[in-house]
Amino acid sequence: MRIFGKGRHRPSASWRQATDRAFTLIGDGRYEDAGALLTRAADLEPWLSESWFNLALLHKFRHDWEQARAAGLRAVALLDRETGAPDWWNVGIAATALQDWPLARRAWQAYGLKVPGGAVGAGEPLGMELGSAAVRLSPEGEAEVVWGRRLDPARIEVLSIPLPSSGRRWGEVVLHDGVPHGERTTAAGQSFPVFDEIELWAPSPVPTWVVLLEAATEADRDALEKLAADAGFAAEDWSSSVRLLCRMCSESRMPSDEGDGEHLDPHDHSEPGHPGPLGHRTAGALWVPERECGIAAPPGLVRGLLDGWVADSPDSRDWRDLEEVC
Repeated sequence: MRIFGKGRHRPSASWRQATDRAFTLIGDGRYEDAGALLTRAADLEPWLSESWFNLALLHKFRHDWEQARAAGLRAVALLDRETGAPDWWNVGIAATALQDWPLARRAWQAYGLKVPGGAVGAGEPLGMELGSAAVRLSPEGEAEVVWGRRLDPARIEVLSIPLPSSGRRWGEVVLHDGVPHGERTTAAGQSFPVFDEIELWAPSPVPTWVVLLEAATEADRDALEKLAADAGFAAEDWSSSVRLLCRMCSESRMPSDEGDGEHLDPHDHSEPGHPGPLGHRTAGALWVPERECGIAAPPGLVRGLLDGWVADSPDSRDWRDLEEVC
């Protein structure tokens, strides 16, 4: 069968060998060598959309967005179906990275998503109402999973306060991949995908601080988080919100547990008795007053927030050892 003069046929053995070898090299991080093979495969079978899809994928791995966009557009030009092709999703990621908003809108629509303003809008495809999701920061490093708000199919605004080891801040926008690696579930039965970060898309000017709190009760801790939120910033009790997971657990379907009280979680690889980044367990239902807390706030505001929090209940609250960490 021929469509628009292009021969639709099974790829040659040489094409398959070059492509298989290229993806082996990609798995080893040898992108330059893989690129030579995938270019050869595209020369062998230029009418196969897969040839250009594979090249677009490689350029995405390399964060070479101009090349990813060019190869992606060649791939979608050869598609034989109208909607739902992952080729369009890769085009959307590349267009978003380049802030090519007309192309991003076209890509999401061609994939089958509803985009407010249609394809004619020139600005960012905002208002898609994709809800919350989790994103795995530094997926090839320490791989911290945090919560955020999806701005569009390729970007998440980080709403958790990441640990300083991630190099990320509250309020930053990260570009993320399209295929989730894992899920987080709530007690209510909701399920949220976990996407892998590709790169930082927009930095945040708000620094991250760590402070040791003395909070007599959970209500005292909650009061600081509310005070920070009311000021337009954030505070997060790392002593209860952080747990360590192996890669297999992190990329599976996991409950989004807050970590207070007695836990018999076989997936938690934390060290018992260590608060903050090293663990989330406590001795039964006993509240531990000393809390390691992350705060996202400007330098001129953070001490005022903490002092105001203490002033509201000086007998049950205190803080010390404030340090800017990211």
